[in-house]
Amino acid sequence: MGDLSLPADTETQLPGPTARCLLRKARKAALGTLQEASGAPLVTLATVATDPFGAPLLLLSGLAWHTRNLLADGRASLLIDGTGPEGDPLEGIRVSLWGRISQAGDEARGRFLAHHPSASYYADFKDFAFYRLDVEGGHSVAGFGRIVTFGAQDFLLDSAQFAPVADAEARIVSHMNEDHADAVALYATKLLGAEAGDWKISAVDPDGCDLVNGKTVLRLPFERPVCTAEEVRKELVALVKKARGMEAAA
Repeated sequence: MGDLSLPADTETQLPGPTARCLLRKARKAALGTLQEASGAPLVTLATVATDPFGAPLLLLSGLAWHTRNLLADGRASLLIDGTGPEGDPLEGIRVSLWGRISQAGDEARGRFLAHHPSASYYADFKDFAFYRLDVEGGHSVAGFGRIVTFGAQDFLLDSAQFAPVADAEARIVSHMNEDHADAVALYATKLLGAEAGDWKISAVDPDGCDLVNGKTVLRLPFERPVCTAEEVRKELVALVKKARGMEAAA
C-alpha cells in the first residue's frame, strides 16, 4: 500500500488521532461487506479519502459486488495497512474501522478528487456515487503491546470546533497556489522528498494538506490539528521555514 509510516511528531500515542492521520495519508483500503445473498463476509479493495473531520470517503460503482452488498446491509469495515514493504509483515501500524455506509453529499466530491485526481475520469459515470463510512469504532495495532480499541469520538474531529478550517479550505488552496507556489514546491521537494514538478495544494484539512502533481498525491501533515484559518497559516509558515532551512543546509 506504499509508505504510510507516520512522522514521529505525528504519532501522538493516542490511537484515534494516529489512526486518523494514517487514513488521511492512505489512498486505498480493504473494504469488508456482508454478501447480499448469504451474509458471508467479503473483502475487496477500494480507494479512500477523508472528509474534513476524518470520516472515510469512497467512490463506488453500483455494478460492484461490494456496493450491492452495502445497499442491502450498510454495515462495513475498512482496513488501512501502514506496515512496511520489507521485514516482518506484521511490523508497523494497521487500523480497522467499522460502522455503516451512507451516501455522501456533493461536498465529498471535491475532497475525494483532490486525493484521487485520476478518478475525475469516471466519477460522473451514472453508476458511480460517493459514500461515507459513519465510523462507530476502530481497532489499532501499532506494534507489540500497542493494541487499542477506540470509539468514534476519539477518531473523528469535532465538526463544530474544526468547521472554520473546512469553511476556509477553498480560499486557502487558491491563495497558496496563486501566491505561494514557491513554498508549495519546497513542501514537496524538501519536506516530502519528491522530484521537482508542477506541485499544487489540492486540499487542506485540520490535520494537513494534500499536494498533487499530475496523478501523484502526497500528504503533508501538520504538527497538530488546527482549528482556524489563522492556525493553518501559522503551520504553513513554519513548514516553509523548515523547508528553506533544509534547502540552505543542502
